[in-house]
Amino acid sequence: YENKYSKKQELIYKLIKLLYDEDGLSYRKISVRLNSWGIKTIRGKDWSCSKTHSILKRYNQRQNRINKIRKRKFDIVVENMRLTFK
Repeated sequence: YENKYSKKQELIYKLIKLLYDEDGLSYRKISVRLNSWGIKTIRGKDWSCSKTHSILKRYNQRQNRINKIRKRKFDIVVENMRLTFK
């Protein structure tokens, strides 16, 4: 039901997160660094600052969606049911 990230996607996310949080690099500097290391996006394209921002943003949105909506437990309520044949 919920697709897992591939190992490459997880690795790229962790690398971008590390560069952003630990090194304090901007999205533009992260994209320049990834391109200079020869790391391509999942679709084989070069990195841009909007793509690096999107990776961090979408990962957080996905985690929130999985934890708050998909894994949420709903109460089951069965009410009056009627079956009519004509």
